[in-house]
Formats: sequence, C-alpha cells, structure tokens
Amino acid sequence: MDAQTDGTFKLTGKIHFEHRDKDGVLKDERFINNLVVSAGKATAAGLINTAVSNAIKYIAIGTGSVAPAAGDTALGNEITTSGGARALATTLNRVTTTVTNDTAQWIVTFSFTGSFAVTESGLFDQLSIGGNMLARQTFTAINVVNTDSLTVTWKVQCS
Repeated sequence: MDAQTDGTFKLTGKIHFEHRDKDGVLKDERFINNLVVSAGKATAAGLINTAVSNAIKYIAIGTGSVAPAAGDTALGNEITTSGGARALATTLNRVTTTVTNDTAQWIVTFSFTGSFAVTESGLFDQLSIGGNMLARQTFTAINVVNTDSLTVTWKVQCS
C-alpha cells in the first residue's frame, strides 16, 4: 500500500549544492538527503491549521560537523559573516515530484567574501539566528573562498 491509499503523510527531501568560482565555473555539485527535525514537523503541522504564522523561508549554512538528529533546533555552527549569513530564499515555490505541487522548494545563492568549510545547512522561519528549524543536514566540506558562490536548493516533498 502506498501513502496515497493508506493515509500516511510524511515530509522528505533533498538538498542540491552548486559551488562556483568567480567566473561561474562549477567546482562542485552535490545532491544530499535531508532530515526533517521534530520541531520542523510541529511547525509544519502548525502551518497547516494556522496555529503557526511564520512560514519557513530562510536558508542557513554552517561549519558544524555533529550529525543531524531529530531533536535539533539549530545548526551546530551557523555562519554569520563574509557572505554566508542566513538568507531569505530568492525562490519560494512548489514543484512537482510525484503529484502536482507536492514539493516545497527554496533557493539561495551565497556570495562569499571570506573562506569557509561549509558542512551543514538548515531551513528556518526567521532571518535572525533562532526561530523554528524545519530541516538540517551535514555533509563533507564544501570549501569556499572569497569570490566563490554556493547555490543551495532545498526541496521538501509532502507524500
């Protein structure tokens, strides 16, 4: 039995990273599964019935290396400087994975003025540090330097 016939509902997704140099040349590209955290599930439930009013629309990156866990509420070490600070997604839309518009999508391009070994990313409902986190993931380092860009695309499918 599939989710459409047995009544189950879940949030799953992926993150896509495109790391480019100052000339736009692709240096690294990755597709990584994400983890929807417990607080994120509560936020999603609250958005469905308007008990929560702040939509998830910000992407953060960091240098933390502790594996994500369901109880996480923040990144391990969020970047706040040199072009890596949490940002409003420039594209907030829905795309089709299985059923029309079943997947939320967020896209941010970070333009760096410093160097970082980016090893984590998360989705949040506010621009300043804190707020509710929907999802988090860690990964092997994406080493960015001054003038590099990193486009982060998060997708969360409702199935």
